[in-house]
Amino acid sequence: MTSINSELIIDGKILRKNISYIKEKLKDKSKFMAVIKSDAYGHHLENVVKDIDDLADGYGVVRLNEAKKIRNLSDKKILLMQGIYSKDELLEAKELNLDMVVHNSDQFQILKDNNFYNNLWLKINTGMNRLGFEIKEFLEIYDEHLHDKKFTLMTHLAASNDKDSLSNKNQFKLFDDLSKKMNKDVDLSIANTGCVMNFPEYTYDWVRCGIGIYGGYFKDQEIKTAMTLRSPIVNIRQIKKGERVGYDGRAEAQDNMSIATVYLGYADGLPLKIKDGTRVMINNQIAEVFGRVSMDLTTIDISNIENCSIGDWCEFFSEDLPMSNIAISNDLISYYFMTGVKSRVKKVYKRTD
Repeated sequence: MTSINSELIIDGKILRKNISYIKEKLKDKSKFMAVIKSDAYGHHLENVVKDIDDLADGYGVVRLNEAKKIRNLSDKKILLMQGIYSKDELLEAKELNLDMVVHNSDQFQILKDNNFYNNLWLKINTGMNRLGFEIKEFLEIYDEHLHDKKFTLMTHLAASNDKDSLSNKNQFKLFDDLSKKMNKDVDLSIANTGCVMNFPEYTYDWVRCGIGIYGGYFKDQEIKTAMTLRSPIVNIRQIKKGERVGYDGRAEAQDNMSIATVYLGYADGLPLKIKDGTRVMINNQIAEVFGRVSMDLTTIDISNIENCSIGDWCEFFSEDLPMSNIAISNDLISYYFMTGVKSRVKKVYKRTD
């Protein structure tokens, strides 16, 4: 059994810096909900909560088991972002004092049957066409059951990262028009990370930020990648012009080359179809993937890297090599890399304290 290992290093200080930067753009009354579903996007939920609890006004998750973990660490608001689907889940959510999204009539029927109208977020479909009440259906429920209740009205933007998308304008108008029909105790929430960055005038009472916390928002260089995925070089080989590297011989040398083999592959979460030319970093110098990724290994062109040796670390993304590089150049999204790193990669969390 080998003692060497690839590593995923998570830096809590970067998470805090990202949150502080995003919060600077909020209206004074806007509260910050940190979305930490899927184990805080792969960043380790418990450690993240401990590091950012003083900066967050609440947390957003999908699974009850994650809500339980947070409740053991924080008394802040916790929102089940897809709500509950049975009476048993409702009772458990009540016991944990959770907030709940309600996005369809089946969920609302459970609440109505149990005469429970506290801590609710009513989700409206304004164009995402995924979850949420149609506006006409919601208004019927509102007039009959919610006209005198305190709750949060929410929707989800489909194209918040694209400032010029017409769908944003349409969704904002639908939401604004509906909000004017609500009672004075209703809070409003529409903004995710992209909305905060592109449309800060729509941050309302609550923002729900996920990807920006972790550095996966590509359009602002002040937001930094909080993860470093790195693995050591285990072999260096000299090849001649015309020789091929890896399965199927996808990569052919146009000149004599120096090739490093790195101890990381698709069994570790690296996509199988990573393209040749994808940039990595070795000894603070940029190198490039050369050849098809295999289960345990990736080959790298190090012909232009100075003083490269077996045992040196190869970084696939980091604070200095943003995740946007590997994601955009391979037609992927940052969520894939954050949540896709496998268990055999050693995870190291650097706490702020």
